[in-house]
Amino acid sequence: MSIVDSVGSASTPTSLYSPPATTQPSQSMTAQDFMQLLIAQLQNQDPTQPMDSAAMVQQTTELGMMQSLSSVQSNTDSSYLLQMQTAAADLIGKTVTYNDANGVSTSGLVSSVSFNGSTPTVTVNGGDIDLSRVLGISSTPTA
Repeated sequence: MSIVDSVGSASTPTSLYSPPATTQPSQSMTAQDFMQLLIAQLQNQDPTQPMDSAAMVQQTTELGMMQSLSSVQSNTDSSYLLQMQTAAADLIGKTVTYNDANGVSTSGLVSSVSFNGSTPTVTVNGGDIDLSRVLGISSTPTA
């Protein structure tokens, strides 16, 4: 049974005894969080003892540094993913060695690469292998 709310979308009714939804606290501070804290600090300061301008400049500088570090981290992650994709694409037509699900060392020709997941996978002997499982690479002799 579903209930239609005021906007017309169906929702599932909840029990009176359902526990409230919980959210996981974030371990990182965003620029938005920082700005909210700074605004709250300014709104609640004592008018007879306003915030020190040097402290304000320091906090604003920290915000800029935090945003820069976030940008650097994002660029680093993108660069790492691109390097993994390039390395995986370079394996097409080469013979790779990897440990199969049973831990047995297996070799095969890489026929294709997929970039669907968080790490590229290579297709070897008809099965998909994570790039991180590749132990060795050799060139395949041409006939």
